[in-house]
Amino acid sequence: MGRRRFERAFKLEAVRLVRERGVSVAQAARDLDIHENMLRKWVKEFAADPQHAFPGQGQMKPEQIEIERLRREVIKLKAERDIPKKGRSLLREGVDMKFGFIVKHRGIWPVAWLCEALGVSRSGFHAWLGRAPSERSRSDEVVGAKVRASFLASDRTYGARRVWHDVLADGVSCGLHRIERLMRTQALRARPRRRRRPPDLGERSVDAVAANVLDRSFEAPAPNRKWIADFTYIWTAEGWLYVAAVLDLFSRRVVGWSMSATMTAQLVADALVMAIWRRGKPEDLLHHSDRGSQYVSEQFQRLMADHGVVCSMSRAGNVWDNAAMESFFSSLKIERTSRKTYRTRDQAKADVFDYIECFYNPRRRHSTIGYLSPVEFEKQARLA
Repeated sequence: MGRRRFERAFKLEAVRLVRERGVSVAQAARDLDIHENMLRKWVKEFAADPQHAFPGQGQMKPEQIEIERLRREVIKLKAERDIPKKGRSLLREGVDMKFGFIVKHRGIWPVAWLCEALGVSRSGFHAWLGRAPSERSRSDEVVGAKVRASFLASDRTYGARRVWHDVLADGVSCGLHRIERLMRTQALRARPRRRRRPPDLGERSVDAVAANVLDRSFEAPAPNRKWIADFTYIWTAEGWLYVAAVLDLFSRRVVGWSMSATMTAQLVADALVMAIWRRGKPEDLLHHSDRGSQYVSEQFQRLMADHGVVCSMSRAGNVWDNAAMESFFSSLKIERTSRKTYRTRDQAKADVFDYIECFYNPRRRHSTIGYLSPVEFEKQARLA
């Protein structure tokens, strides 16, 4: 049986069934005894150019031929521009990564264009399609799933090193560069750091300012020897929420915190009281802060004196003297608060509490203590 041919009038009537009478393509194709894909092609051709659709015998006017040639050329030029943009990270990768990219995007661009843009052969691609995945590819798929799980569990805040330590803790042996490659392939990117802290304009008593006893020595031989403290603020629809925290330099654990709608001495005092209560009134303790008016206040200084705490303060205008505390607040904002909008202070309080007590202390891996969480580091120190 020869190939069936259809007159232009037949094609137009078939298209009208779909476009004007509301008959589905599948139903119209069955009624007319033609292939469904053929009818879809007719509908698409008519929609593109109703006046010149179905010229018959494949003949086109010279101007139509030129327009069609230019249209195809423009499409290819756009593809040659867009393919390298999407696949720029793969240009230095192996052929498996490039072939995977082609599989993912061959519904958008022809395979020949993709192969040409990425510098691989079509025959190689089709041979790769029929080949069983290599052991390395299967391993990358397994490790890649663990990488993504770690990244998502950190609320999309972990970089490659912390993800790497999560994967190692999960029993997988691999290198850091492999983790970086798998994160790059899956477009997993931690948020960049931004350091910004408005000044404290409160009144200070010069007599209460202490010397810089800590002197940037941010290591401690045991828990409850060196504490550092500071406060920051978070914007909500109700106004500022001020967050004070006390951090133990031994494990980088937040041992005390306080939140309030006002920036007063009571804010920082409450954080210190919580730390003393939770850590069992430690002795021989050094407390370091900046020279904020809250820390030099009579109320706060009396509280430290009553508990025998030695006071240390940063030099004027020198944020690096309390860099470890600045680092914690930077992590809090980048990893949690800066990308959220809080309707109320209570909502912000709940989120800060969740970050400190449910993520930072028990789970977040800290580079300074060997990529352990503060709680795990203290636990291992007690068992040592």
